[in-house]
Amino acid sequence: MLQVTAMERSATFDPTGRYRYSLGRRWSSDPTLAIIMLNPSWADGSLDDPTIRRCLGLAQGWGFGAIGVVNLFAYRSPHPKLLKLVNDPIGQGNDAVLAATAHRADQILLAWGNWGSWRGRDRAVLTLLSPFEAKCRCLGHNRTGQPRHPLYVPRSNPLHPWVTPIH
Repeated sequence: MLQVTAMERSATFDPTGRYRYSLGRRWSSDPTLAIIMLNPSWADGSLDDPTIRRCLGLAQGWGFGAIGVVNLFAYRSPHPKLLKLVNDPIGQGNDAVLAATAHRADQILLAWGNWGSWRGRDRAVLTLLSPFEAKCRCLGHNRTGQPRHPLYVPRSNPLHPWVTPIH
């Protein structure tokens, strides 16, 4: 794995800290990979969680110099089931941040896993991403047709062009 000596780190939260809208890491001037997952855990502007560490390793291995992480749901929780207990798990302004991150990225990794179809959020975000469809990639599909999450694929797994599954 590539050794990084200096990394720019950033994160954007709502005023309460309960919603993380974006997380960024840059280690070189190489292209940027946007990664769209389900919801943020506890990674922030200085600390990485296991998912972010995996995303960094994959992105470095694929030749990227930065990641921009956004989520279908901006509410922070290490347990996706807790999203059901929140009135607004998406968060105000999340779609605008998603679209801006997708616009700036060289490629977009769809990686939200099993829960993406909850509240029809996968369809809403895919519609939002339609202008950027040519840049969308995935790590394959899971049994429900959702894009696989980075923690549940081998490190050797390549990026695949995103194709919406037919159900």
